[in-house]
Amino acid sequence: MSTLISPSSRRQFLTLLGLSAVAVSCGSGGGGAAKDQTKTLRYQGWAGSVILPELAEDLGFLDDVKLKWVGNTISGPQDIQSAATGQVDFGGAFNGAVVKLAARKAPITAVISYYGVDKAAYNGFYVLKDSPIHSARDLIGQKVGMNTLGAHSEAMLDIYLQRHGLSQADLKKVEPLVVPPVNTEQSLRQKQIQVGVLGDILRDKALQTGGIRPLFTDYQLLGNFSAGTYVVSDRFLKENPDTARTFVTGVARAIEWARATPRDEVIARQVEIVKKRGRNEGTAPLKYWKSFGVAETAGRITDKELQLWIDWLAQRGDIEKGQVKASDLYTNEFNAYGRPGKSPAAEPTSKSGS
Repeated sequence: MSTLISPSSRRQFLTLLGLSAVAVSCGSGGGGAAKDQTKTLRYQGWAGSVILPELAEDLGFLDDVKLKWVGNTISGPQDIQSAATGQVDFGGAFNGAVVKLAARKAPITAVISYYGVDKAAYNGFYVLKDSPIHSARDLIGQKVGMNTLGAHSEAMLDIYLQRHGLSQADLKKVEPLVVPPVNTEQSLRQKQIQVGVLGDILRDKALQTGGIRPLFTDYQLLGNFSAGTYVVSDRFLKENPDTARTFVTGVARAIEWARATPRDEVIARQVEIVKKRGRNEGTAPLKYWKSFGVAETAGRITDKELQLWIDWLAQRGDIEKGQVKASDLYTNEFNAYGRPGKSPAAEPTSKSGS
């Protein structure tokens, strides 16, 4: 089992994100000629899961654009950092991490939502059934295992604690730890952590085994919302606009395909994809899949999905108030889903456009 990683600070990920403000040349002209645009997108996957771009490619929604897998990640902040520095061509993360990266002047733009929270797709903070933890205050001095720091799960933890009246001093006494998602259930049952964040497939599998109960869920906290976006470097968007449009629109189509298709068929397709890609992964957990949780049609991004985290980060002191404007962080320009007869040029072309 992987060793638990204890952070020296709850804001340790600032150092990683700070590295992303690299100089990126602007390129020439107003976009690359179609024949010169790349048709291969490098990306990181998630072990045992099928991400939306993989589903879109398998369904034929990416046309002549191909994906090139370069490895797996369990960290959204790391994934978008890699996109900012050009190690991959797109990366996805919790919107708070996107805001933080943009605040560090990283040359990236969010282009489509790819996961969210609803009644079927949510993250829960689970404890053992006989645990003495029943309230927010009971978390003081306890270890909370999550996939990465400075992202979705830590944000939910902070919101939960704040809503139940804990002071900033008390918040610092709750210890979030990085635990690989596939090890979280085992770590919780072996009492290496007192609370484990479990979502979707891993959550339902653990609940089926029994012996755990939820302390709270992000759905209980905030209801339905799109929680994370794929980002692409500004340089890539400028040099490869047609490829970006094909990619984003293909992912949008995959979102709506999964929403409209019977669950059993979506699961069967994902199982087929995992088997074909040959990464030595099991497919049994995929039977628990229920939803990608994206709230808006075709994954279109709105100001409110980012403003929540701008306010949260400003309250924490991670960014200055007014440092970041939500509409400057994203564009729906490349999402042509459901816009028949409307040329891309008719869509907003600035980040502020939605």
